[in-house]
This record gives sequence, C-alpha cells and structure tokens, in this order.
Amino acid sequence: MTDATSGISIRPASGADWDMIRGWLRLPEIQRWWGTAASTEAEVRLVMETPSALARVVMAGDAAIGYAHAIDALHWGSGLPEAMIAGTWDIDVFIASPEWRGRGAGRRAVELISDEVFATTLAPAVSVFTSISNERAVRAYEQAGFRWSRIHDDPIQGPCWMMVRDRPTRRA
Repeated sequence: MTDATSGISIRPASGADWDMIRGWLRLPEIQRWWGTAASTEAEVRLVMETPSALARVVMAGDAAIGYAHAIDALHWGSGLPEAMIAGTWDIDVFIASPEWRGRGAGRRAVELISDEVFATTLAPAVSVFTSISNERAVRAYEQAGFRWSRIHDDPIQGPCWMMVRDRPTRRA
C-alpha cells in the first residue's frame, strides 16, 4: 500500500470521544496488540484524567482513525524496567480504521505524539512497549526513530520489546 501520511494529524481527545475510543478498544485486532478492553480502558481513562498527559485522536483529514497517548512512565508504577531513564514518557498508538493500516498512518502518529512530548516536556526519551510478535508495529517504531532496548515481561501482554527514542539534540 502507499504511504499516505501527509494528511495524518493528531488532536486532543475529549470526553466526547470516549464512546468512539471505547468501541475501538473492543475490536479484536486492537485487543490482540493492546490487551483486554478492561485493562486498556483503565489505561486510557488514566491518561485522559491526568492533566499532564497527552490523549490524542489520530486524524486522516476530517476522519478519526485511531488513538495515541503519552504519559510520564512513572504513572505506571513499579512494574517498569529498572534500566528506564527517569523522566521517560511512555507512548501508545493504534490505528483503528483498517483502511489506514499499513499505509504509514501509525508511524506518522508515533512521530507526532513523540514530537509533541519533546516540545512540551523535559522528557529525556519516549518509550513504547510492543509485543515481540507484533512485527508491523516494531518496524513502524523503528522508522519513527526508536531503537530496541530490551525485552520486558509485561504482566498483561507478555514478552514485549521496550523501544526508546531519545530526545533529539538541539543544534546551536
């Protein structure tokens, strides 16, 4: 499929988006990579209710096609890898609309949410945790500037790649 990223953007998610996002979280293909609807709903709710976090709807023109969020990884508690740099933000993205998968929309959404974290916080890095069996997502994260860091045994998803994108260096 062709890369159609020029029309991809993200906008703030609001309470009015909850039913749409909740419906997406119930899709079998989203649950396969993100986990059960109950666990992901709790995660999205936490992000949407945390003032410093970023909850975003992924847009293709005027159409909502997915969801992205970013939050300081400390909000997830003690289950994170010890090697994670303090202040790292965790991001998650999914493209719910099947016609937009495999066209670069997920990679572009990852770039946009990462760039927003670096522009609005002092985060030294952003991280993602993706199932070791989700090769499509791993490749999209690599294309968005992430590198493999380690395997993390997630209590919900099982073995996951912890991938990191460091804060871009500023040019003088």
